Amino acid sequence: MTLRVRLILVLVGVVAAGLVITDVVTYTQLRSFLLARVDPQLKVASFSMTRALYSANGLGPHLEFVPPSGSVPRLPSGTTTGQAPFGGPFPTGSVPAGARGGSGLEPAGTYGELIGPNGVRVGKPILFIYGGTPPPSPALVAATLRSARGGQPFDVPSEHHGSITYRVIVRTLNDQHHLAVVVAIPLSDVTDTLGRLLWVEVLVSLAVLTGLGALAWWIVRRGLRPLEDMAATAGEIAGGELGRRVTPAEERTEVGRLGLALNAMLGEIEAAFADRAASEDRLRRFLADASHELRTPLTSIRGYAEIFDLGASERPADLATSMRHIREEAKRMNVLVDDLLLLARLDHERPLDVRQTDVVGVLDTAVSAMRLVAPGHPVTLSSPDVLVVPCDPGRLRQLVDNLVANAISHSPEGAPVEVRVVRGAGSVRIEVTDHGPGVPAEEQGRIFEPFYRADFARARTEGGAGLGLAIVAAIARAHGGRVGLQSAPGGGATFWFELPAPRALDPDSGGPAPSVVLSPQTTNRFAKAGEQPGPVD
Repeated sequence: MTLRVRLILVLVGVVAAGLVITDVVTYTQLRSFLLARVDPQLKVASFSMTRALYSANGLGPHLEFVPPSGSVPRLPSGTTTGQAPFGGPFPTGSVPAGARGGSGLEPAGTYGELIGPNGVRVGKPILFIYGGTPPPSPALVAATLRSARGGQPFDVPSEHHGSITYRVIVRTLNDQHHLAVVVAIPLSDVTDTLGRLLWVEVLVSLAVLTGLGALAWWIVRRGLRPLEDMAATAGEIAGGELGRRVTPAEERTEVGRLGLALNAMLGEIEAAFADRAASEDRLRRFLADASHELRTPLTSIRGYAEIFDLGASERPADLATSMRHIREEAKRMNVLVDDLLLLARLDHERPLDVRQTDVVGVLDTAVSAMRLVAPGHPVTLSSPDVLVVPCDPGRLRQLVDNLVANAISHSPEGAPVEVRVVRGAGSVRIEVTDHGPGVPAEEQGRIFEPFYRADFARARTEGGAGLGLAIVAAIARAHGGRVGLQSAPGGGATFWFELPAPRALDPDSGGPAPSVVLSPQTTNRFAKAGEQPGPVD
């Protein structure tokens, strides 16, 4: 069963229960109201009926026959004809059409009779009619009449299959005969009114339920349409259209908030799929490039080995050349393997040897080494005297060496390379600027990928394998930092990376002084100045 059908059934069921309760209460209240109007008529009719019965049965003092004091008049019963003790023969059970003593205000069909202490009828009954066919008499039971002498009205059916209901009252008379008068008024008008009310309630309730069901179907269908649209969109997304989004997506409605949550989830899923696809693409490209880079030295080694097999072992000069090239290619392949292993360790978030380190000292050492390696490129360092941050000093040195070596390799002979250290809000920024051709804008997004080289015209034997900047990016990420570049239109590029440096690690913030790893150059510089090194703010 669908949600739409369940909602409609619940709604119609609740309304139906409410209508049934309302109809029952209305029916009961109207019946009580109508009976409350009949009961006073019944009590008033009991007085006129008493006079009429006394008169009809000769019990009044003005009649010829007066029963002895304390005696109860006895009439023959169970016979069809008989002589009444009150004078005058009459058929037993016959009902006169009228009697003296009536007020004329009794409802048509009002029935009355006298009963003795045992509940058995005494004398002739009376029925007030004003024309037409007399209705059937009420089915009066002696035991019921005997127990109802308290004067409380009650209902009884008629003698002919209960076609008519009578409202009956039994009132005890204060006479010497201990008689009681029984008065019954037919409830035909009350029954007709209640029957019409019942039909009206049934028809109105059915019409209300039918209209409500149709209206509920339309409202529920309209309300659930966004969910159907979401289901259709989800099916399209499952089919591969990850860029689709569900509607509505707003804060005003529950369905809108569901749409917002689903869109946020879909965005995360799409990003995850994109990351996975990009990761798989990078992995394939990485494996292809690594295979290509490793194939070159292996091919060279194999070639020189074949030269050795062709007789180079008998020619000392050729043998020395072959062995030298084999060693160089093996060394090159060893460097490449080491770089690949380093990238793998950094990508797997291997723990670093993070300590409070003087960044300026590490940079000073790296710059000094580069000045010796590349004397044709003036390398300068602009930094504070001491700057202490938490980092891995070995990896930081490797990062700086790669950036400076990259700047030197892409700068013309004699072009300077500038290294700057800038302390920011919660971070330390290190910049390496060269004055080479720069990096085109379309290549800046991939410059830090493994094996990517902006100058594809260079042979693989020239320069590195394209892993230097990838290692820089991996080291920066491992420290929780960032890496980037800025390239000027006229040439030159500035590569930078940022390392987090919380103020909580500074001694000036009130915390304990950290242990500091200083380079020998930094220690000698402070020793010459007669000062003690320490972290700066």
